[in-house]
Amino acid sequence: MAEHILVGLSSAPSNARIIRTAAAMSKAFGGAFTALFVRTPDHEAMSQQDKERLRSNTALAQELGARVETVFGDDISYQLAEYARLSGVTKIVVGPSAAARRGWFGKPALTEKLAKIAPNIDIHMIPDAGADTLYRQKKRRKPIDLRSAVRDWGISLGILALASGLGYLFSKVGFSEANIIAIYLLAVLLTAMVTSTRSGYVLSAVGSVLVFNYFFTSPQFSLRVYADGAPLTFLIMLIASLTVGTMTDRLKHQTRQSAQTAYRTNLLLETNQLLQKARTHEDILQVCQRQVSKLLDQNAAVMPGGSAVQADGQRLYPIKAGERVYGTVALQGTEPLEAFENSALLSILGECALALENSRNAKEKEEAKLQAQNETLRANLLRSISHDLRTPLTSIAGNAGMLLSELEKLDKDTVRQMCADIYDDSAWLTNLVENLLAVTKIEEGRMKLQKQPHLVEEIVSEALQHVSRKLAEHTLTVHHEDELLLAKCDARLIIQVIINLVDNAIKYTPAGSSIAVTTGSAGDHVKICVADNGKGIAGSEKEKIFQMFYSGSNPIADCRRSLGLGLSLCRSIITAHGGQITVSDNTPSGAVFTFTIPGTEVEVHE
Repeated sequence: MAEHILVGLSSAPSNARIIRTAAAMSKAFGGAFTALFVRTPDHEAMSQQDKERLRSNTALAQELGARVETVFGDDISYQLAEYARLSGVTKIVVGPSAAARRGWFGKPALTEKLAKIAPNIDIHMIPDAGADTLYRQKKRRKPIDLRSAVRDWGISLGILALASGLGYLFSKVGFSEANIIAIYLLAVLLTAMVTSTRSGYVLSAVGSVLVFNYFFTSPQFSLRVYADGAPLTFLIMLIASLTVGTMTDRLKHQTRQSAQTAYRTNLLLETNQLLQKARTHEDILQVCQRQVSKLLDQNAAVMPGGSAVQADGQRLYPIKAGERVYGTVALQGTEPLEAFENSALLSILGECALALENSRNAKEKEEAKLQAQNETLRANLLRSISHDLRTPLTSIAGNAGMLLSELEKLDKDTVRQMCADIYDDSAWLTNLVENLLAVTKIEEGRMKLQKQPHLVEEIVSEALQHVSRKLAEHTLTVHHEDELLLAKCDARLIIQVIINLVDNAIKYTPAGSSIAVTTGSAGDHVKICVADNGKGIAGSEKEKIFQMFYSGSNPIADCRRSLGLGLSLCRSIITAHGGQITVSDNTPSGAVFTFTIPGTEVEVHE
């Protein structure tokens, strides 16, 4: 199993050395490398120095090839162990501060807790003589927002007043003091839920004890206490109130973190879905620009390539996969992003970089496949030409040589037959060259169709004038359902299709067979059929005969092999016109080739 190294990100001075060691281990083992930052509720109260050190350590991890992730929670050891379990981590690397227990009665060290929670994962502690093993994160008090504090105090006092009024009604009805205490605990809970500062529920907790003592214990309307157990009751009430408020405030904090995590997950899922629909590099970069702008609520500029120049008041983030930079995202402002925003941004950029990498690989693979197909096409073409051109060229050369040397000794019928053979062989070669040129142009996309309205009857008539002379050995019938039928097509190419289909019928049917050409309408298309009454085409061959270089198993009368280009060319031409070509059985025997091309109508201007 491949190794997966996990290192925790922190603001500790020794964290940079731990990250470098973990990166070296990952490189040595050839495994994955992840840097995990556990964001606790104390993160917002970190000092500026600690925040700067944390950003520096995060940037170092990214530079060394780590995948940076952020999770939320109070227990760092539990979050590390749980992430390691879910992500298949095999080794966790920690520093000396994580292995030190602080005092005789201090909390267990991080390494001890990790060993208990994740006993199957190797834990590596990296010593550092120069680091402070008793390092503690310096906290600073969060600046008080006086406006928010005053608002929360007002809310706290209002809820306390309502609770006191309800407690007064309870006392008149005859409820016990325990029921009234429950009302004040509920008031503290509500205060912690609706206020944004800690001072709100602390004021509510202390105020509840004082108001309860003043109004509901003897002597009333005095803070003095006569009952022996009253101070303990007040202490328990205060502790319970503060506990309820603290737990509620922590739950709100965790809820906000869960909402952030859900938002990030949805944003990444949406990004992934959009990237799957993107087809080009430009589409992928547009998706990146929209998603980054959506995440940070600001306009983000995405520039292709890695040569972007940083302007004043901008931050640049590369869209990078491995050592290849596909683009750069420019953001306004020079202040570093918060951990959540930075982690989500890096995830989006990573998804986009992966999509660009896959797109590039797919394009290169397609180009390689196309090049291989072209090489195969050239090889098959050369092999077929080398075999099939030899027979007609040998026949032409032999007949021509005989005519030159023995012309006076040959009778007229022999000379006429030899001239006819030369004509047939040269016509076959001419048709072959025309098909080769047409196939090459269409396959390479260099064939530009000149579509114009043409009478179908004229196209068929022109094509039949250029078919093989051996058509005279067959019975030809032509039928037009509509003599004024128009088709919008490249007439030169459609003539070539008809010539190939009729020549194909002549070639594969014996002398005396019937060949029929019919035309008609098929909705908004024109339908042209070429039928013969020969032996037909086997069912297994019907799907193959339109493939290039497939000549079938039927024997040919003149024993000359066919390159199998004619029907392939027909399909390419008809497909380029937006039509279809099919083959079916004729009744009672033979084959019917049918193709369709777009029809049109004559525009009459009155």
